This record gives sequence, C-alpha cells and structure tokens, in this order.
Amino acid sequence: MPLSPRTPDLTVLDLLLSVVELGSLGRAAEAHGISQPSASSRIRHLEKLVGVPVLERTTRGSRPTAAGALIVQWARPVVDEAQRLDDGIAALRGRRDCRLNVAASQTVAEYLFPQWLPALRGEAPETTVALEAGNSAKVGESVLAGRAAIGFVESPRTPKGLESGTVARDRLVVVVSPRHTWARRSALTVDELAGTALILRETGSGTRTAFERALTALVPGWQPVPLLELSSTTALKNATVNGVGPAVLSSLAVRGELAAGTLKSVTVTGFDARRSLRAVWPKGQRPTGPAGTLYAVAHRAGALRPRP
Repeated sequence: MPLSPRTPDLTVLDLLLSVVELGSLGRAAEAHGISQPSASSRIRHLEKLVGVPVLERTTRGSRPTAAGALIVQWARPVVDEAQRLDDGIAALRGRRDCRLNVAASQTVAEYLFPQWLPALRGEAPETTVALEAGNSAKVGESVLAGRAAIGFVESPRTPKGLESGTVARDRLVVVVSPRHTWARRSALTVDELAGTALILRETGSGTRTAFERALTALVPGWQPVPLLELSSTTALKNATVNGVGPAVLSSLAVRGELAAGTLKSVTVTGFDARRSLRAVWPKGQRPTGPAGTLYAVAHRAGALRPRP
C-alpha cells in the first residue's frame, strides 16, 4: 500500500528526535553533520508537511510543541525500526562480502588463479572464495546470471552484456608427443597446420575460439575438422602425450610438460596466436569489495609477468 504524501522522511524524523534529545537545533544540526540553516529548513518543511508547528524556539533552545511531542512519540519506534533495518542490511552486506564467487576459464583457473590466491588472502583474509571453472562461454553466462561476481575469460571478444579489463597475456602453441613426426621438424607451414586434424578444446572454449580466429585470418575459408574434441585441458594434454595427435594449447598450460620433455613445441612459420586474458563483469557494475580486490591482484600479477 503506497504511503501518504504527508508521511515525513525518516531523516527529518531522526533530526527532530535529536533536537528533543539535545535541546537545541544547533546541537542537533552538528550531530547530523549539517548546518543550522539546513536543519531549520528541514524542520520547517516537516511543519508544512504535517500542518502544525512541531518545535517551539526559546532563548534556552528548542522544545517540542504539544503536537510535536505526539509526533516524537510516534516517530521514535519508526526511527528505531529503521535503524534495525539498516543494521540488518549491513549484516547481509557483510555476509555477502565474506564470500566471493568467481567463474574462470580452465587455463586461468588451473594456471593463474592459484598464483593470485595468496595475495587475495593477504588483502581480504576473511573472504571465502568459491571458484567455478568452465569454458569462456560458460563463464560469461555465470557472470551475467549473477552466479559469479567476477569472471575470467580467454575468448577474443568480451561476451555480450559484459565489460572487461586485461589481466594477463598469453599465446597459443602447437604441441606434439616427442614420438610424433612433427617433433623432428624445424618448422611447419600454416597450410600444413590448416590441413591437419588436431586435438581441440570444445566449441565455446576461449582457446579454441582464439586459435580458429588466428588461423582463419591466415587461411581464409578454413574450417576445423577436429581429430578429437575434449572439454578438459588435462585430458587434452594426456591425449597428446600419448601420441593421439597434435594439439593447440595455452603456453601456460604446457609449460611444465615442455620443460620435462613429455611434449614438444612445434614452430609454425607465420603463425603467432597471442591473446589477452581478461576479467569480465556486468556492464556498469565495475567490481567492488573482494571482487575488486581480486581484479587488482590479477592485474598487478599480469603486469609483473614477462610477456610470452
């Protein structure tokens, strides 16, 4: 049911209570952080609203009129309940700020997010973090649906309805088993790469989208014919290590295997698939609280990391 237009604002009722408690309009104005003329103006507006004087000014200060005393009596429980409402909202906000839901693409979730956590814990030690890992398309859906306060994607384009900020840079590499014939090649041509069935991530993956865009720019009309599609970076690496076929992966994802020699990087002449890894959030809602802290941590880490 709509309130009557004669219903006073809570702030002026609170001011009136302060005048009665402190005995002076000037002291009440000081307590509320406003000037005395502003306080007087608000009381005059209240009197105009209710149709009767509520304060009586004397040389000793201000005191309520008979009508004002009644309004004070009615206003006190209203203001008390409003304070309880404010306290409850603050408690809800506090509980919200103690939990951070994050959605991240698999490369970010597996190879960058663990590096960010110590710094996040140092800056927001009371925050509980819940991470949802998936491909970049799923990350965008989670952020848009409000299931995650912030997301991290690898796809070349920012999902519709979201804004983004770059937190790191990466490049895609072609990798094979050491037993694969390409492991003994000094370099491949782009046409050889385009003409080979590869192990790829599933449609919607940022890695696959970035690879397809980079290769299509060099070989117009090229269409992928995957040898195998996998939704897990770990499964994709294992298939490649076991000789199933060549794969295209993030340099972050294969750093350990390249160092150990279980995978070999293959040079493709003229193919340079560099990309940005970005944080995403709903348009017009720049990350704040723990989400803003995580974004700052990720941005600083990316600025310190050498570019691939």
